Amino acid sequence: MTDVYKQLANHLDNLPAGYPSTDSGVELRILKRLFTPEEAEVAVTLTMMPEPVAGIAERTGRDAAALAETLAEMSRKGLIFRLSKGGNTLYSAAQFVVGIWEYHLNSLDEGLIRDVNEYMPALLKKGWLDVKTKQMRVVPVSKSISAGMAVTPYEAAEEIINKQSKIVVSPCICRKEQKMVGKGCDKPEEVCLAFGAGAYYYEQNGLGRSIDKAEALEILKAGVDAGLVLQPGNQQKPLNICMCCGCCCGILKNMKTLDKPAQMVHTNYYAQVDEELCTACEACVERCQMDAITVDDAARVNLDRCIGCGLCVTDCPTEAITLEQKDEENRYLPPKNVFETYMNIAQERGLM
Repeated sequence: MTDVYKQLANHLDNLPAGYPSTDSGVELRILKRLFTPEEAEVAVTLTMMPEPVAGIAERTGRDAAALAETLAEMSRKGLIFRLSKGGNTLYSAAQFVVGIWEYHLNSLDEGLIRDVNEYMPALLKKGWLDVKTKQMRVVPVSKSISAGMAVTPYEAAEEIINKQSKIVVSPCICRKEQKMVGKGCDKPEEVCLAFGAGAYYYEQNGLGRSIDKAEALEILKAGVDAGLVLQPGNQQKPLNICMCCGCCCGILKNMKTLDKPAQMVHTNYYAQVDEELCTACEACVERCQMDAITVDDAARVNLDRCIGCGLCVTDCPTEAITLEQKDEENRYLPPKNVFETYMNIAQERGLM
């Protein structure tokens, strides 16, 4: 049944985030672990546009009753996305990342983890490094922002949280899977925040628990205190905030291997050191998730590596490090919503 998995791999590769082929065929091994042949056949018929069962059945010539059962089960297994609208249940394709992989938070095993970690560099190259528009961006922690700095609401994690009506928190799949194979770190695990339709999907699939804004803000503070980078979705109205570390996060871990990771993230800030105030204590070195800071007689920031998260600022005992805003012509304006984000990525990959 290899052909149906090749079809599914090609189908996923034609979604904005991509799913490139490899010489080793690891991408097919992953799909065989996750999808039955029958599920793969159904998955290739779905698009990123949510549809009711009746519409999918009519378009594909399938029996609606049988298809409804299959789609419901596939969505419970994290193979496709499901949402409710106007009393109707709608289904759509899920990208592999961000999507199918994260939806398998509760069904990880060492074989799947091994294959996905082998595959991640190839996936990130096509779906992240080779496109201008990324799925995520970096926003500064609030403690690092000076009082006189004008920060737009979509750049402030607290403001993003305060605008939500539905919030679900779930464990970080990156730290969870790394611990399962004897790696990773001891930073907080239950820190991934989902909003809106994604939050309902996570809650209904048992991937997280519903929380209020106050608890979300407490979790945010705990993540920042632990030295986690804040990465919301790359939209002015993001559907999530991830809190990431450079040792476990699939994105940051692979970016860390690059010479100039700062060029591969959307960020509007950078760190700067006042050498007269710096005591060379090296507190900032430990906080930096991109190895952007070195210390001799004073701390120095490599701007090719600094992603503007502001973590170094929060731990400096002499306030020698400050976060600076990029000048206006180099400032990044995120897409308005997730639809625009994926449209941009699709255009940049030549899919439209």
